[in-house]
Amino acid sequence: MRNPLASLARRLGTQPRVMAAARVIIATDRRLDRWSGGRVSLVGLAGLPSLRLTTTGRRSGLPRSTNLLYFPQGRDFVLTGSNWGRPRHPAWTYNLRATPDATVALRGREVAVKARELDGEEYDRMWAELLEFWPGYAMERSAAGRVLPIFVLTRQ
Repeated sequence: MRNPLASLARRLGTQPRVMAAARVIIATDRRLDRWSGGRVSLVGLAGLPSLRLTTTGRRSGLPRSTNLLYFPQGRDFVLTGSNWGRPRHPAWTYNLRATPDATVALRGREVAVKARELDGEEYDRMWAELLEFWPGYAMERSAAGRVLPIFVLTRQ
């Protein structure tokens, strides 16, 4: 049975007021993630695919983790560097460019992945699919004033 909250979340994701609440949403999601041992996230509760990405910090060399919405593509994970419509790319995009080997946690289970950034026609095709999956990306791209990077994470 599909979670009825997913379509509501997709509609809310196109509202500028949701982007304005990003700090509160992110902080709440982090607390929920810690409390549940990585098994529960706000995105997951809304019936959308969610993962916890752990990259290697490009400057520090330390593990850096963040919870993200992802687009499932077979056994791969597609991530979009929207950063809630902010002008700068999220830190995890720079980390993946520097070190494409990473880990994702799904409901607390870790999986090793290798990231590849899309460009050209492949980017354009995936962008069209992503807009069907999460229409809010169009608003975030416009607000950010930049092209949102897209990464495919393949299981190793």
